[in-house]
Amino acid sequence: MRDIVKVSGAGGDIIKALNVPELVTSFLASQDVREISKVAYQKGLERFLSWLAENGIEQPDRESILKFKSFMVESGLSANTVNSYLVAVKRFFAYLEGIRKYPDVAKGIKGVAQPQGHLRESLTVAQVKELLSEVDVSTFQGRRDFAIINLMVRTGLRTIEVVRADVEDVKQEGGEALLFVHGKGRDSKDAFVILTEKALKPILAYLKERAPVDPGDPLFASISDRNKGRRLTTRTLRGLIKDHLRKINIESRKLSAHSLRHSFATLTLRAGAPLIQVKDALRHASIETTQKYLHNIERIEKGAERYIDF
Repeated sequence: MRDIVKVSGAGGDIIKALNVPELVTSFLASQDVREISKVAYQKGLERFLSWLAENGIEQPDRESILKFKSFMVESGLSANTVNSYLVAVKRFFAYLEGIRKYPDVAKGIKGVAQPQGHLRESLTVAQVKELLSEVDVSTFQGRRDFAIINLMVRTGLRTIEVVRADVEDVKQEGGEALLFVHGKGRDSKDAFVILTEKALKPILAYLKERAPVDPGDPLFASISDRNKGRRLTTRTLRGLIKDHLRKINIESRKLSAHSLRHSFATLTLRAGAPLIQVKDALRHASIETTQKYLHNIERIEKGAERYIDF
């Protein structure tokens, strides 16, 4: 393993007696998964190969994989991200062993434990109302921001789903306004959320002011000089919401853009929405995920600690 080959996008040279870029390409082509999963595998492998180069590791072994795992955890990556990258690395080495190119040094390495409950907290009804009231709707930017925040609170959309939404995704079906969603881990816009009048009205007002817009234009667009009219990034959207939270004196790592999704789940369940309906609205693959919200609500409201009255 002495030949040096360049790994595109990996951040450096990896010393191997293998054509690594070609093997990565063939590995990805061999995986019977959705395209979005292949993109995730590629991202994980690029990060791993970059880490190998940065640390001068020429022949990775089991210890190398464990060190990479520790590096990711210590870097503050979420459990989901760490496990996603590990899956990519483990599948890659399993593939290499299968074609007799390299031993499977990642076999049996476990992912990191998922945190119990949810890392992000929900907003109270009072906080949601204050947040919406804080937005200065006398400006075009304010009307856009209000439409976004209001939509996320009332539908539980993820930031990536808001960013991916196009104007044409707002449709009328069965007499109801719907927004078709390109969800997390999905290849197409095959799910939807219901747009109540209070969710829809600010969006339509914003689009009318933004006119003219084409059906394929992003539903929410940047207003910066450099990217005016173009699709927002998730980073920009997260920063936008964080700024509005700060304006109502909410400054916490546990309260973020994703908290609006948690707020939707918590507030709808507390209002009496059936668990299965909340699951469908959030587009959870398993009802057990939605159940966590209900458990947290019941744990707080009906906790055993409240039975001690002396």
